[in-house]
Amino acid sequence: MSSPQYDRVDRAILAHLQRYGRTPNIELAEAVGLSPSACLRRTKALEEAGLIAGYRAELDQQRLGLGLTAFVALKVERHSRQTSQAVEGALTAIPAVVACHVVSGEADFLVEAVLPDLDAYERVLLDHILAIPHVIDAHSTFAIRTVLSRGPVPLEDWPTSRRRP
Repeated sequence: MSSPQYDRVDRAILAHLQRYGRTPNIELAEAVGLSPSACLRRTKALEEAGLIAGYRAELDQQRLGLGLTAFVALKVERHSRQTSQAVEGALTAIPAVVACHVVSGEADFLVEAVLPDLDAYERVLLDHILAIPHVIDAHSTFAIRTVLSRGPVPLEDWPTSRRRP
């Protein structure tokens, strides 16, 4: 039994939901040219396949009083899976950390943190980030202005003939 393949309709559903996540199924179906029941089946299949990882509200950081975005490049000692897992666990437990990437190059991790101000950043850096075992260096860069912080995943180059997992 062969797995179904993704097609232009799947791409259209994904593209629409990235931009308008709260779209009711009836409107989504109309936008992609399907009946509501077929659209719901397709959307559920995309969710079950893990292509739709979740739904969330986007909040305005400035209006929430979180005007500082910091990017922190971290170096760790003793590279190992165990070290990486320990650092990852500690970083994901810090509420101000909104993104964390394992990277190559001079740093081992790139962390994005959102905070009210420099005082809050200093507390997070000294009390939490630099307190993580195995972290040996941190280099911070601050965003002056955010041009784009969330963008839809580019689907133009996503092969529509790719098989579903």
